[in-house]
This record gives sequence, structure tokens and C-alpha cells, in this order.
Amino acid sequence: MKRKLISGGSPYEDIVGFSRAVRVGPYITIGGTAPIDSDGNTVGVGDISIQTKQCLETIKIALEKAGSSLNDVVRTRILLTNIEDWEAAAKVRASYFKTIKPVDTIMQVSRFINPDWLIEIEADAIVAS
Repeated sequence: MKRKLISGGSPYEDIVGFSRAVRVGPYITIGGTAPIDSDGNTVGVGDISIQTKQCLETIKIALEKAGSSLNDVVRTRILLTNIEDWEAAAKVRASYFKTIKPVDTIMQVSRFINPDWLIEIEADAIVAS
């Protein structure tokens, strides 16, 4: 199967050696998506709702570049630096996935490479033929 690499423009892609998303056949995997804009600047410092929305918008764009959409998402993973933020993050997530209802895992991590990031989100999608 053909492998397609999707860039999100993050400056960390070259530093770490990763793609925003990878599509192989009908499968799309999107790695930890941080709350950064296309210039690599953190969005919504201190605001979990704004940061969650930024992560999901970045994921949405990556899916579209991969020939997919949010409708194809089957799993998300929400990683938070403060588990108390789960309800606010989940509320934003629900606004994107209310009817799609992919499975989800929410967990706390000690921190991310940028201390201003409160959240990262991962997603997996399968494109139906």
C-alpha cells in the first residue's frame, strides 16, 4: 500500500522527524497535535478550550489533506497536563464529534515539550471505500 505523509507545517516536524499525519491505504494516523498555529506559535496560552479547538482544527486540516474528514475518525486520545481540564476539553471535542462518536481516551501527562501547552490530541481515521 502507498504511504502518504502529511505535513502540518510545525517547526517540530523537522526537529523530531515526524509527519502531522500518515495515510496508508484507508488508515490515517495523526500524532500528538499541539495547540500551535501554522507559524509554530502557541495559541490560547492558559485557556484549555481555545487550545483544544486549535488542536482539533489542525487535525481537521490534516485529515482533509489526507483525503478524509472528521467523519472518518474512529479514535481520539486527549492528553492533558491537568486532568481537571477534562470537562472543558471534552465539551469542545463533543462540538466536533457529537454525532460521529469515535472512541476516546483522556489521560494526564506530566508536561509537554512546551510548558504553555495544556493539551495534545491524537486521532485515528479509517476512510470507507
